[in-house]
Amino acid sequence: MRSTALRATLYAVTGALAAVLLIGLPTALVPNPIFGRMIPPDTLDYAVFAVTVALAGALAATYAWPSACPLPERRLAAGTIVTYLAVGCPTCNKLVLLALGTSGALQWFAPLQPFFGVAGIALLGWSVLSRLRTLRSAAGRASPRRLDAPS
Repeated sequence: MRSTALRATLYAVTGALAAVLLIGLPTALVPNPIFGRMIPPDTLDYAVFAVTVALAGALAATYAWPSACPLPERRLAAGTIVTYLAVGCPTCNKLVLLALGTSGALQWFAPLQPFFGVAGIALLGWSVLSRLRTLRSAAGRASPRRLDAPS
């Protein structure tokens, strides 16, 4: 039990660090010399980023328990991509610039970013909840408790 808790903590820290590196660095929410932003981040960007890091850590921690439990890959991938779009600089995103141009990125895409943030968090949260439900049901199958059995 103790080694599982330690392993879960290690997985959680690793998952959170991966989210910081994969989302925080390219969006320049974590200051670094490689990436920059044309438009400074606002408080909502940091809030969405913090919740995303916490959810990534929680999801990673669930892998400390050995169980045949698949990763909700589509929700996880969609949540990560949508969160990345939510916290990134609208004029630094090459795909948005190609699709909408600079004025379109500021006029149409930037106002939608908070909704992307909520959607990304919802998808990641759904992934964590699905994983926890599957782990609970697997634990229930592994050690069934019969109410009618004599003790």
